[in-house]
Amino acid sequence: MNSGVVVVAGAGPGLGRALAQRFIQSGMRAALLARNEARLRELAALLGGEAWPHACDLTDPGAVAAAFDTLERELGPAQCVIFNAGTYRPDAVVDIAPGDFLECWKIGCYAGFLVGQQAARRMAARGSGTILFTGATASLRGSARFANLASPKFALRALAQSMARELDGRGVHVAHVIIDGQIRAPARPPASAGAMPDSQLAPEAIAECYWQLHAQPRSAWTLELDLRPWVEKF
Repeated sequence: MNSGVVVVAGAGPGLGRALAQRFIQSGMRAALLARNEARLRELAALLGGEAWPHACDLTDPGAVAAAFDTLERELGPAQCVIFNAGTYRPDAVVDIAPGDFLECWKIGCYAGFLVGQQAARRMAARGSGTILFTGATASLRGSARFANLASPKFALRALAQSMARELDGRGVHVAHVIIDGQIRAPARPPASAGAMPDSQLAPEAIAECYWQLHAQPRSAWTLELDLRPWVEKF
């Protein structure tokens, strides 16, 4: 028997795939949102019949609202919504093209607001649900050549905090996850010769933590969780 729906906004072959797979293993169906329809269909085929691909520009308010309407009609209300989208175009601050900065902010933060808002409206009305945001080391520290990443990630963290303080009392658990380190891609070898396989974050291990956040009893909800491999300095 199906036990609910998870939405993975920003679904791809790495962490997005692992997140959908972990929630499917729990008996849920996974709605996969991203721009590239062909890649989404390939991903859904890998995940099996419980994955529902839906092409959507996450920076378009109308498209995001329509996607949530459609998935509720076809799958039912989402119990968990995960915002996992982002992009990074490294450059020195004196050389960043304004258009690149705006695009990184729109995908990394504005899209998170649009997805979070649609989830919040529906979940708050029901009095239950989980909204999870994927952050990064850049959520806490703006490094050289990282302005295009740190700016939206800082803002996404603030959005998660504001939403949690508004929605916790209405039965909606909002959490922000800081991914501090390099995520191992499928078929990617360790970072350097002789490195241990667990010196990079395993997508499946991250996904397990997201599932645990969703399953937390509300007497002990987490607002922020930071994940890093044991070799990472912090």
